[in-house]
Amino acid sequence: MTTYRSDFLNQALARGYVHQCTDFAALDARMMRGVLPAYIGFDCTAPSLHVGSLVSIMLLRLLQKTGHKPIVLMGGGTTKVGDPSGKDESRKLLTDADIAENMKGIKGVFSRYMDFGNGATDAVMPNNADWLDGLAYIAFLRDFGRHFTVNRMLTFDSVKMRLEREQPLTFLEFNYMILQAYDFLELARRYACHLQMGGSDQWGNIVNGVELGRRVDNLELFGLTTPLITTASGAKMGKTAQGAVWLNADKMSPYDFWQFWRNTEDADVGRFLKLFTELPLDEIARLEALGGAEINEAKKILANEATKLAHGDEAAHASATTAYKTFTEGGAGDDLPVATVSQAEIDAGVALYEVIRRAGLAASNGGARRLIKGGGAKLNDRTIDDEHYPLTIKDLPGGQGKISAGKKRHALIRVA
Repeated sequence: MTTYRSDFLNQALARGYVHQCTDFAALDARMMRGVLPAYIGFDCTAPSLHVGSLVSIMLLRLLQKTGHKPIVLMGGGTTKVGDPSGKDESRKLLTDADIAENMKGIKGVFSRYMDFGNGATDAVMPNNADWLDGLAYIAFLRDFGRHFTVNRMLTFDSVKMRLEREQPLTFLEFNYMILQAYDFLELARRYACHLQMGGSDQWGNIVNGVELGRRVDNLELFGLTTPLITTASGAKMGKTAQGAVWLNADKMSPYDFWQFWRNTEDADVGRFLKLFTELPLDEIARLEALGGAEINEAKKILANEATKLAHGDEAAHASATTAYKTFTEGGAGDDLPVATVSQAEIDAGVALYEVIRRAGLAASNGGARRLIKGGGAKLNDRTIDDEHYPLTIKDLPGGQGKISAGKKRHALIRVA
């Protein structure tokens, strides 16, 4: 592996964060000249980011820890358009109120990963609606649209994939790459930001921004992308059978977040320790070399370290303690997810499948029923095979019971 002078590039490459760069040598030289502001954009399409965004967040954290300035760009403007990159179909258009509410939920994630403020290396969080919302359309097309040819735009993967699959690509979405390129130019002007980073699916959009900065302001800008993260079995990172692995505690409990990492495939442990924790590389090499049952200890360390970053030391410790009580002692830890049922529901014989869905152990009632029929559901460690099983007060001694989906996922039922 090539060695560079800048700490950022060396560490980013060693930990597996880098897929492509527009010019490694020139970026390395620029980083050695002083603080380099760099940005990653996050559209506000949901009230929380999920684990699929975590590589980008960790990269911004590394940027700050190595003496540079992270810019977390909120896509209040571009969310109104919708990024076609990696999508088979158009995103649902959100209202301004939806976008504002989503942005509010997303913002809290970043304060746990980096320091914000007015210092040279403090992170900042601008909103591209501040400049995109006020654009005059004709003037924008005249000044910036002339730098983009339709011929070239049609060659980018985000466009080619949609056309090859005969999925509609709206003119609105077709404009997205121009707006993202303009974001880069605007951030270069406002913050002296000369590096844009993002996922590998953003490469075309990033290159557009680099070229626009050169053509319009004669700027030397850089682009760097992260690899697409999949599991050893080929699954997309951040997705489970139960849905997305959210970073906000109100969307996914710290315990479930901890369990997601604890259930990492053996072949992924070393790679995920490099990407999602800050453990030294020599310690990761030691953990990665563990075999047999010992690899489970490495998974617990991964779960602890990743949860500390996302939710804090206390939440990580509580999650680990709950897991120990649940799996080692056979009890029901206090930090397990909780599904509440009312006394009226108990009296009416609420179906167990409904409570399983409510607890987040299945994505739907149908999924919960299939879990029961397949013998994967337990109530107080007793297998239930009747998909219409009615919950009664006898199942909740002391007002509480435990439900399980398979051997690794558990939740509490409590009478409200």
